[in-house]
Amino acid sequence: MEINSRRTFFGKFAALAAVVTGAPKLFAQQPSNTPTPSEPGGDRPRPRANHTHNGIYYFSGTGSNDGYPKDDHVKVTDPFEKHVTRTMDALKKSVESAGCTMDSIMNMQVFFCLPLADGVPPLTGKARFDAYQAHYQALNKIYGTYFSPGKAPSRSCMALDWIPGDSLIEVVGSAMVVNPPAPSSN
Repeated sequence: MEINSRRTFFGKFAALAAVVTGAPKLFAQQPSNTPTPSEPGGDRPRPRANHTHNGIYYFSGTGSNDGYPKDDHVKVTDPFEKHVTRTMDALKKSVESAGCTMDSIMNMQVFFCLPLADGVPPLTGKARFDAYQAHYQALNKIYGTYFSPGKAPSRSCMALDWIPGDSLIEVVGSAMVVNPPAPSSN
């Protein structure tokens, strides 16, 4: 038997053994006691694959229009500071509904972009760089007000060309559950 044939045979044998012995159970999603999300326009942000596992709440896709009725959405032409404040407010509601606090957030990735809309000319060169710098400074100023001194989570920021929807900012990350919500009786 050639070496490549043996590798193929042993690879297939290992895959079959994993299936037979129940490896899929390792990857099954654990039930979550995170409260069910509200409908769009409800009083809590609409999560995008948010879930709790082993005492950690994972949040993703929280932007400036999550948890707000459609007629109250911000537009890409609204001030960046409004986008940041609304995103952080939506994040605060989301983590608190899962039994966390803003200070129990362990890490975050922040994505932000410049307005890209009809009638808004795209910036280039130094003007583009300066606009991203201004957004970053505005983000830091507002971001810091949501955490106790010395409690801000580790964070990375990425400037993008575009974020889906009308949001100029989106956050993902994880938080430690400190006050688990009561299991639902459903």
